Amino acid sequence: MTSPEPTSGGAAERLAAACFLLATAAAIGLAVVYWRGGQTQLEGIMLAVALGGIGMGIVVVAKAFLPDEEATEAREPLASPEAEVAKLTADLESGEAPVARRRVLVASLGAALTALGASLLFPIRSLGPRPGRGLKTTPYEGGRKRVVRADGTPVRPADLPEDGVITVWPEGHTDAADAPTLLIHVRPNQGFRPRPGREGWTIGNIVAYSKICTHVGCPVGLYQAAEGLLLCPCHQSTFNVLEGARPIFGPAARSLPQLPLALDAAGYIVATGDFSDPVGPGFWDRER
Repeated sequence: MTSPEPTSGGAAERLAAACFLLATAAAIGLAVVYWRGGQTQLEGIMLAVALGGIGMGIVVVAKAFLPDEEATEAREPLASPEAEVAKLTADLESGEAPVARRRVLVASLGAALTALGASLLFPIRSLGPRPGRGLKTTPYEGGRKRVVRADGTPVRPADLPEDGVITVWPEGHTDAADAPTLLIHVRPNQGFRPRPGREGWTIGNIVAYSKICTHVGCPVGLYQAAEGLLLCPCHQSTFNVLEGARPIFGPAARSLPQLPLALDAAGYIVATGDFSDPVGPGFWDRER
């Protein structure tokens, strides 16, 4: 097979470089369109031109400078003569045809790939801000916040009769979706068993748990006082209040997070810290 003429090789190099530069411009245009608010049809056109330009440039280079036919050689002796080895080495180093503007092709292809890669990073901002610790903490964080009813009034132990249940929030955050809390006054003879390390988290027989189910986040609010059980009305997950609100029935796999309680100088119930665990359903980097 004969090598292409220098003029045809030069034309192929220019065509390939033009394809790569076109792809670069299209990728930059894609990024600009997306950054300015996006337009689906235009973004699709830009992406198609960028990918097509890169593909076309690679095809031009392959057809112009790489061999396109197979050659079969009889293999009588296994060892190759030194002259053939030298010729093969020269062919591999030079390619099927000389590329006079190798730097131009490499640079233009690199620019196209870089611009396309950079443009594809822009949609990441559509995922929104990084959550940080937002899913792991609630407004209770920091400690010693009064718990209040929906109307903002604080709660004393006397406000909660035996078997009583009140939904409360941290003071000043009654609109916080991750902070609704159940204050429950269990019966003294029911055998409440705090978990290790949580012996001081209750006030008498008053205990507090997150109201958000650990299955899919429904509000848990049905209390069976005689058995000391909390039920979620959505999928019937059942939690044992007397044993750290561990799930004993239904799809929920984790206990309801517990809130540590104490009294302030005025005799009102306060939370001394945040919940024992992140509230609600699981998420990607939740440890428990």
